[in-house]
Amino acid sequence: MAIQLGTENKRQVYLVVVLFAFILGYGGWQAYKAIASPSAPTHPVPTATTSQTSAQGGPEAEKLTNAGIDPTLHFGKLTESEDVHYAGTGRNIFSADSIPMAIEAPVKSARATGPVVNTPAVYVPPRPPAIDLKYFGFTQGTNRSLRAFFTHGGDIFMARTGEIVDHRYKVGAINANNVQITDMSYNNTQIIPLTAF
Repeated sequence: MAIQLGTENKRQVYLVVVLFAFILGYGGWQAYKAIASPSAPTHPVPTATTSQTSAQGGPEAEKLTNAGIDPTLHFGKLTESEDVHYAGTGRNIFSADSIPMAIEAPVKSARATGPVVNTPAVYVPPRPPAIDLKYFGFTQGTNRSLRAFFTHGGDIFMARTGEIVDHRYKVGAINANNVQITDMSYNNTQIIPLTAF
């Protein structure tokens, strides 16, 4: 089995050859332009002794030499600068005898006048909320066990001793006049009296 080179379609082969020749010619022309043209700087280099205007429109800085600097010490000029006396109309910050600033007297002292006694705060645990079940009656079964009737909001519950009411309250001892209820959320036990419905 022979491998196909892709030269079966003559039109595509001609297009690829023409495109390759164009790219080769254009690339050669760009390379010739880059090599044949002289490499001249685009901006002129300013000289150090002349002042020229920059591209922004301002004058160029002038380069100075150290030829005109005199390194000798002139004592006459030093004594003239030592004779200068600092004077002014305001406060002299270099003198301890300057006029003191007027400070207004405070209206009241910021500190407490008496001794401050820090009494430690006594922790008082929060009181558990009151159990809001209402006990309004009971019934006795054939085996002498009591069932209590409760209301909570608009709901009515019937429970024996040890049962849970409203997923939260556990019924304890049931009597004719009251019921012992334990709030399991707060571990709080209260006696709920019999009330009229």
